[in-house]
Amino acid sequence: MTAKSAAAAARATVYGYPRQGAGRELKKAIEGYWKGRVTAEALKETATELRRSTWQRLAAAGVHEVPTGDFSYYDHVLDTSVMVGAVPRRHRSAVDAGALDGYFAMARGTQDVAPLEMTKWFDTNYHYLVPELGPDTVFSADSTKQVAELKEALALGLAARPVLVGPVTYLLLAKPAPGVAADFEPLTLLDRLLPVYATVLADLRAAGAEWVQLDEPALVQDRTAADLNAAERAYRDLGALTDRPKLLVASYFDRLGDALPVLAKAPIDGLALDFTDAAAANLDALAAVGGLPGKRLVAGVVNGRNIWINDLEKSLATLGTLLGLADRVDVAASCSLLHVPIDAAAERDIDPQILRWLAFAQQKTGEIVTLAKGLAQGTDTIAAELAANRADLASRAGSAITHDPAVRARAAAVTDADGRRSQPYTERATAQRAHLGLPLLPTTTIGSFPQTTELRAARADLRAGRIDTAGYEQRIENEIREVISFQEKTGIDVLVHGEPERNDMVQYFAEQLTGYLATQHGWVQSYGTRYVRPPVLAGDISRPEPMTVRWTSYANSLTERPVKGMLTGPVTMLAWSFVRDDQPLGDTARQVALALRDEVNDLEEAGTSVIQVDEPALRETLPLRSADRPAYLDWATESFRLTTSGVRPGTQIHTHMCYAEFGDIVQAIDDLDADVISLEAARSHMQVARELAEHGYPREAGPGVYDIHSPRVPSADEAAALLRKGLEAIPAERLWVNPDCGLKTRGWPETRASLENLVAAARTVRGELSAS
Repeated sequence: MTAKSAAAAARATVYGYPRQGAGRELKKAIEGYWKGRVTAEALKETATELRRSTWQRLAAAGVHEVPTGDFSYYDHVLDTSVMVGAVPRRHRSAVDAGALDGYFAMARGTQDVAPLEMTKWFDTNYHYLVPELGPDTVFSADSTKQVAELKEALALGLAARPVLVGPVTYLLLAKPAPGVAADFEPLTLLDRLLPVYATVLADLRAAGAEWVQLDEPALVQDRTAADLNAAERAYRDLGALTDRPKLLVASYFDRLGDALPVLAKAPIDGLALDFTDAAAANLDALAAVGGLPGKRLVAGVVNGRNIWINDLEKSLATLGTLLGLADRVDVAASCSLLHVPIDAAAERDIDPQILRWLAFAQQKTGEIVTLAKGLAQGTDTIAAELAANRADLASRAGSAITHDPAVRARAAAVTDADGRRSQPYTERATAQRAHLGLPLLPTTTIGSFPQTTELRAARADLRAGRIDTAGYEQRIENEIREVISFQEKTGIDVLVHGEPERNDMVQYFAEQLTGYLATQHGWVQSYGTRYVRPPVLAGDISRPEPMTVRWTSYANSLTERPVKGMLTGPVTMLAWSFVRDDQPLGDTARQVALALRDEVNDLEEAGTSVIQVDEPALRETLPLRSADRPAYLDWATESFRLTTSGVRPGTQIHTHMCYAEFGDIVQAIDDLDADVISLEAARSHMQVARELAEHGYPREAGPGVYDIHSPRVPSADEAAALLRKGLEAIPAERLWVNPDCGLKTRGWPETRASLENLVAAARTVRGELSAS
């Protein structure tokens, strides 16, 4: 096909779309089902209607081929485990008793059975449920969900493309099941898994699928020769099937690298590549292998992970370069639109001028359709859209919001000394222990306590004017008193105020910093029914006034025990926001760090001697390619130290991280120079404690003994067993006892019981240590 005919064939598509509905209808239906207020049939009806409305909206916008199978009640990787029959032994009875309840048991656990481990989906803030596999795993095909959703779309008269997690990525994301040797490699199960995928593909073809998309984002990471050989074998075998649809293998989040020639040679029918941040690398690699003659190329030229408008002329130039490198060039976002909110037009409180700079899923769909039209029919047909786009881009570049000379001057004046504590850790630790007087195995929590219906109602009442500021603050004080009283009675050693005033650990601070914008409807799925509204980091950052001192000081006034000041760190403030794309991330991180440094110093001056700066996103923002990591870790760790290094030696600095693979960043954790770190460890059976020990981590650490993302209450014996496992790696004088994460999403009954058991476990193990 010539470049001209490839352009004429160009069509618009997307890899996936937000699942929740404009009003988060899916969240409400699922949580209603869990509470017994919504029937299974009603839940399924809600899901069906959400899928229908999404597909019809995409088709009406001009998308030629809608995705199916990307919809999920909880997580698409868990859906894949169900599709291939990889149900853990401990969940089989629940699944046999009822597919839906068994599905949620795998996701959330029950009082008797622990859920699957949860961790971050590559370098995003989406969490997936980790498959558990072993040498005795027997796969079996269950294409019910995928076939049913395809038939729903086809019945609406739409062209539809089922989307599946590819077999190589599925196995590379998996871990050895409990009781299986830690060195077991799930990828060795590939030959056992491929026939199951063959069956699913045949079922989808029989149901009417012309194309099926197999997502292989794991191939954009550094891969071994064995990994690449597995990918070659997988797509040689699947491509050789006679009873299959056409296969589109999709990669995203980074450059495909050494995997690109493997897939280019495979007997598949199309390849999807990320042409946003990875544009130059993927373009060069594609040209080096001679393109994709006779195949379909889906070009992800619209950023599917951020919310800024596309530079249409730049994307058209990229698309034009791709013509001639494939039999057909289609236009898409760089990845699923799952990672952005649904519709920017719903935002009524953002300045209309700034709103012109924003593109959520619906606007990105429009950009994709516009680009496909321009590629297929010529730029004259989209002249008005191009002119408007140029004006919007110029408006943003010239705005005073994006450039504050005072902020930039302060950031430029930072020296190396500003990012170093005045004394080494060993001297600080002595001063802190003398000042705080904590017992062996001190207990604490991560920060937040349950956000009750009454707290959310109080915030709503304040916004609606039903109560005034004084009335609202009285409610917050009442909640803090209750939280402090409970912790004292329970016997927790280092207290928190519970964060009742905070809507979200990033949004709360963003609303008080210049340069940030808050949305009203910008919900994005984090995991399951947990949705967040990432703020928009639009311009230069500063802190007009203290943000947390009032509430932390009030909590301190209620107790003689230390109360932690709680802040969100600079890397997480970036990672859990839609960050500006017009300057290096390190420059933005330094601005945020300086604003937070002012807050840390004010907390200390107000009498707070323990200050926690959370960085749960440090690992998730780690570049997928190892060559890109040193530069990131340099500015990421520097920004944390810049935030925390202005305090006196006796002030104890904590940090917290959760739900990520920490092995890759143990040195970076060390480089933060925090006095204490708390980490998620319950679901991963203290893996991180062993990783810290292997590294020789010299500071104090609290690997979590209470999995807060499950409704189950761990017993005191269970928590004590985890503590003993932690002590195998971390000396008692440096081991803390805490939950995995904040308790915001939990209810008070389970929180009370779990923390009482946690304190009881600490006392038990302390007694064992003193007796030994």
